[in-house]
Amino acid sequence: MKALIVDDDRVLADVVAFTLRREGFQVLHAYDGQAALQCWSEAQPDLIVLDVNLPRLDGFAVCQHIREQADTPILLLTVRGEDDDVVHGLGLGADDYITKPFSPRQLVARARAVMRRAGKIVAPAVRQVGALTLDPTRREICIDEKEPTSLTPLESRLLGYLMLNAGHVLTAEALINYVWGQAGGDRDMLRQLVHRLRVKIAQACELEIDALDVTAPIYIETVPGLGYGLTVSPTNPSASRP
Repeated sequence: MKALIVDDDRVLADVVAFTLRREGFQVLHAYDGQAALQCWSEAQPDLIVLDVNLPRLDGFAVCQHIREQADTPILLLTVRGEDDDVVHGLGLGADDYITKPFSPRQLVARARAVMRRAGKIVAPAVRQVGALTLDPTRREICIDEKEPTSLTPLESRLLGYLMLNAGHVLTAEALINYVWGQAGGDRDMLRQLVHRLRVKIAQACELEIDALDVTAPIYIETVPGLGYGLTVSPTNPSASRP
């Protein structure tokens, strides 16, 4: 699935791009209205995230031009409180809107909603770090050519986030918020989830569970007082174990 992000605020555009790539989109950029129409015509994206205030040609004109020719899902970016912009944009055929500032989770939820209404399904991207591969759709991990190991939804969500930030330490608070969100979680629940995930990774490496050593993790490293991070292990982790 391809998403075209149209916004002249390059910092915000990069944040949107990072969020959508994490959800499996191939991302295209345009920073003004004219470039947006050209990119849309050439690439035929599956989703357009369109800012209202653009140079050369505003978002309303872009929306109207596209809607006259295609039913590509369009998600408008508007400034909070600009109700007239929302009404006008929806009247021109935009599928939904989101007001600035917004959270990445809200953006993803609205993007997925307009994609569903358009009959399009977004498959999460397969992720790989070193020899470790995660298939979020099947919720399976595998190491090299070994047999896949199944994960629970929470295990898959945690591992996917760690893989996305491989090489960096994530705080416990950030992980809890990402994995559980409004449902709520705590540090004990996170520690238990990390332990279960380490066991699954050991199984995927075809290691005996008794060989699991949290002080020398295969992939998930504990940083005392801070949180957890994913480290890139040798191509064949089991080869480095006795």
